[in-house]
Formats: sequence, C-alpha cells, structure tokens
Amino acid sequence: MGMGNVEEPQNSNISSAHQLAGAAAGLNLYDTASHAVSPFKPIRPGHVGIYVCGATVQSSPHIGHIRAAVAFDIIRRWMLRLGYDVTFVRNVTDIDDKILDKAAAAGQQWWARAYYYEREFTRAYDTLGVLPPTVEPRATGHIPDMVELIEHIIRNGHAYVVRDAEGNPTGNVYFDVASWPHYGELTHQKQGVAETDEAAAVADRMGPSVDAAGDDKYNPIDPADASPDKHDPRDFALWKAPKATDPQDARWATPFGVGRPGWHIECSAMSHRYLGEAFDIHGGGLDLRFPHHENEMAQTRAAGWNSAARWMHSAWVTAKGEKMSKSLGNGLSVPAVLAEHSAWVVRYALGSVQYRSMLEWSDQTLTEAQAAYERVSNFIDRAGAALGEQPGRDEISAIGADALPQDFVAAMNNDINVSGATAAIFSAIRDGNAVLSQVQGALDDTTRAQVRATLVAVRAMLDTLGLDPLADPWAVASADSEDSKASKALDALISAQLEARQEARAAKDFATADAIRDSLTSAGILIEDAPTGSTWSLK
Repeated sequence: MGMGNVEEPQNSNISSAHQLAGAAAGLNLYDTASHAVSPFKPIRPGHVGIYVCGATVQSSPHIGHIRAAVAFDIIRRWMLRLGYDVTFVRNVTDIDDKILDKAAAAGQQWWARAYYYEREFTRAYDTLGVLPPTVEPRATGHIPDMVELIEHIIRNGHAYVVRDAEGNPTGNVYFDVASWPHYGELTHQKQGVAETDEAAAVADRMGPSVDAAGDDKYNPIDPADASPDKHDPRDFALWKAPKATDPQDARWATPFGVGRPGWHIECSAMSHRYLGEAFDIHGGGLDLRFPHHENEMAQTRAAGWNSAARWMHSAWVTAKGEKMSKSLGNGLSVPAVLAEHSAWVVRYALGSVQYRSMLEWSDQTLTEAQAAYERVSNFIDRAGAALGEQPGRDEISAIGADALPQDFVAAMNNDINVSGATAAIFSAIRDGNAVLSQVQGALDDTTRAQVRATLVAVRAMLDTLGLDPLADPWAVASADSEDSKASKALDALISAQLEARQEARAAKDFATADAIRDSLTSAGILIEDAPTGSTWSLK
C-alpha cells in the first residue's frame, strides 16, 4: 500500500458467488479471549473483516512465518467458499529496532532493507499460493493515523507523555496500564493471579506470560519498555524517542516530541483505518498474544473504539518440540526448503494440521506431504483421462460450500479442522478410484456423471485448502516441476513393470507375474486388473 494513500479495496476472491451458503450458519470458531469455540456471526451480514499481523521485514522469511500466513489463508478461503465477501488486511511492519540495527550493521538504508525483505516475503506468499490481501498497509505509511490514535488515548486519560526537566516532551509516550482495568482480558493473565482453567492454562503456558520473570526469548524487551520513566513496569511504549544511532529519516515530529512509533500502536491504527471501529477477526501467531495483542486490545479500547470481535491465533511450527524462530537459530528459510521440495508439498505440510495445533517440522512431515501429492495428482490425472477432459477453473471456483461433501463441510465448520477435511478429500479419492477400477471400456453416462462429480468435488475441496493442482500457482509450474517429471518417470517405470507382468501371464509364467505384483504392492502401488488391461494407483 502506498504512503497513506487510500483506495477502494479490490477483493481477491476464489469464488465469484456472493450468495451466502446455508452451511455458513454452522461455522464455529475458537476465540482466544473467551477460550471457547462458539458460533461465528459477522458484524455486517454477508461480510467478514479480517486483520492479520504480517511480517516485520528485517530478514528472509522462514517456515514459521509462512505457517501463519497459510493458516489464515485457509480460514479466508473457507469464508469465501461459504459465500462471504471478505476484506482481508495484512500489515507490513517496516520500521523496527531490528530493522534499523541490522541495516546499520550491513551499511544499508533501513527503508531499502525493509523493502527488499518485504518483496521476499511477497514472493514466498505467492509461491506457496497465499492469496494477496485486499489491503497490505505499511507502518510507515500510517504515521498520522498513529499520532491521532495516541492523542485519543492521552485525552481519555490512559497514556502519559514523558517530559524533561524543563517540561518539554521527550518523544516518549506510555500507555498507563493501571488506568485500564480491563488489561489482561485477552490472555486471562492478571498479574499475580493464576489461571484456573487447566485447558486454557495449557495454551497460555505455550506463550509469554504477564508474570514471567526475566527476558522472554520469544519477545525480547523493547529498550523503550525498560525505561525508568515508566510509572508502572507494565506500561508500554506508544511512541518512542529516537536512539542516538537512529537515522534522521527514521524520526517523525509530533505534538509529544520527535520519535517513532511503538510496535503495538501500528496495528491498532491500521486495522481501524481499513476495517473501522469494529471488525470480525484479528489473527496472528500464538507468540503475539502477549504482549502485542494484549497491548493492542487495551490501547484500541482505551481510545474509545471497539476491538476485534474475535481473536484467533495459529500455533507454532516446532523443530524437536522447540518453537522455530530466527532468535533461537533453528529457523528454516523458505528458499532453502523450496530448493528441496515442491511448493505444493511445502504448502500441504504447512496446512496439514488444524491452525491451533503445533506443527512439528521434520522429514516425515514432508514425506507424508509428498505421498499426498502423488495420491491427489494420480486420481485427478486418472479421472481426467477417463473423462477426456478436466473441469475448468471457473467451474471449480464457483462451487459453494453447500455443494461440497458433508463430512468436509462439517470438518471445516468445526474451527477449521483441516485434518478432518483432508480425510474427507482422501475418502472421496478412494471412492473415485474404486469406480474407475470397475470401468471396462468407455464410461457410460451414469458412470461418467459419477466420476465427474467426484472429480469436481475433490478439486473444489482441494481448492478450499489452496491445493487444487490445476490452479495457479501450481498449474503454471507443474509442467516443468520436479514433481511432474518424477510422476512421469514413475508412470513409465510402473507401466513397464505391468507390461512385463502381462507378458509373463500370457506365457503362463505366473511365478514371475506374481513376483512383479508383490514388488509393486510392497512399494505402495495398488494394481487393478480388468479385461481391458491393468491400471495402477498409489495406496
């Protein structure tokens, strides 16, 4: 988004249909603030406003970053499939202590570094099939919005300006936590009060705590928040005086002194700018619940605005049980992972569990994703060959939720239960393969209709998860991809084996024929014999 420019948002929808599906009434989603799954009812009928915290563009994206993007992309796609008109806002934090410090150490302009890595994040999103946001505002483009918001909070008595000995504003402004009795309501972590709900406490222990002593390895303390000028240790920076090392073009003049924005104020200002005083869902990673989202909720409401109606958080990607992050040295960069695995496989792996579940990243995770790709592509190719056509993208994207299999709809409506939805996809694939295996010669009209309906349903379900192999970006890359080459090579090898088996059977060399079948079976290949010849599929 340009520097403060506002244009009418253009929707990036996977479905052109805007009629709300009957299935929309059954959608239930978790809310971090209530610790409960409850029916979803939008503020405006037929429309959903979603704000998701995007990247701090200090360096290259890693798999942990992109997992959150994929998780909320799936949520958004399901809303669209239900027929909602979705405004999806994902911000870019392009000014931050880490950006300034790393740029200085590398001899770069801070804004040039931020833009370079912003583009790298965009390439990663595009490569992994994440729909572009309706609006993607940059923090630096919304300084006037932040200043206005801070002035609201000060006037309402919930923030204070730090002044020097002569009474001049220093550039430091802090939120006065003691003045806001609702502080802590998002994460249910009142200082000194233990969480009594054990199920909720398990989730809270996975993230930072209000009562945690010492530095937090996932959310290092902002130097401004460690200032002795604060009235209360819990108070947090809304506006920060510049460090001596900060460049001149990283400072803005305001009524409360020269400085730059605190981290939390950015999202309150940008969500209000594009979604108004009330919107449906605020999303982000689990590690943002505290302090970022707790502080964001407090300052937004203290300004006199409504906060998000529902807060949703995606869990971490873990490596051997530890959160994947740059600060811990176990981050896997997206380019490095994509150098070894296809983008479809990586996307499938990132979205393979429900968004609130921790995702353990391992070779086994990727192996299972590769096997899923082979099962999916094998069925789609096989069904298309039997039909002599593939349904067009317009047909697939126009399929509403009410036309999808009930078990898939039930799973997605159950707080976006992707595991259950995936099970429904593979159940349909098994049924489709079973019908195809019984075919002798050309399809009759009844069987053709059955196969086509299954193929459309499978592709529409996959499309809801961003995984239809014949949609962009997969269709663009599929012809020359390593997966395509591997699939063709596999088909050639197995076809040669089936031909050799057929020759052995013709020669009544049943021992050789059985040995070939057993070898293929042990490799996970299912052989179906018919009068017209043998076909294969992955188990």
